[in-house]
Amino acid sequence: MRIIAINGSPRKTGNTVTFLNKALEGAASQGAETELIHLGDLNFRGCRSCLTCKLKGEQYHGKCAYKDELSPVLEKIKNIDALILGSPIYFRDVTGDMRSFLERLMYPYLSFDGDTPFIFSGKIITGFIYTMGANEKVMGEEYDQLITHNEMLLTLLGSSESLTINSTNLFNDVSKYNWSAAQHKEAAKLNQEAFPDNCEKAFEMGARFAKFVKE
Repeated sequence: MRIIAINGSPRKTGNTVTFLNKALEGAASQGAETELIHLGDLNFRGCRSCLTCKLKGEQYHGKCAYKDELSPVLEKIKNIDALILGSPIYFRDVTGDMRSFLERLMYPYLSFDGDTPFIFSGKIITGFIYTMGANEKVMGEEYDQLITHNEMLLTLLGSSESLTINSTNLFNDVSKYNWSAAQHKEAAKLNQEAFPDNCEKAFEMGARFAKFVKE
């Protein structure tokens, strides 16, 4: 039983990684083999629209033909049981690295022959952990469409669910930055109150995925 987490944040010690690690701890508690991959460590690009993956024949059918440091990761994902993605929200979307990863992961499996719209042969449970400075009210008003879209996309691989973590704390010392001290204080308060519960939710996601695979 193998479960991989993909960190779409440029930070290796920030909020997103914290909750991805909690999810992997939950999976490991059920006997899963886990791995965390940082997209920021890899030299890769998004889809090049070369359409090689749409050529007739088996060589590239359902495979991304472009070779870079993401290619081995895409190969690994074909043989895992669950995939947990994590990204902060930048400019009302996931990071550029995460968006490029999703293009490379999903587009080769889309088929336009009119018979089979999606050609991925396996089943992978997927989860997406979003971290953002926005509070829960703003998240519900502005980000529901993004989260729903990504969940529907990932459902093509198998079952999918999302976890949103709001009011994350960006700074240790807000006085060094051009940032509202009052806004930071409120976010820090909310984050501190919710942190244990959010850690538990992430842990439970990983444990639940692993249990489902075992069953």
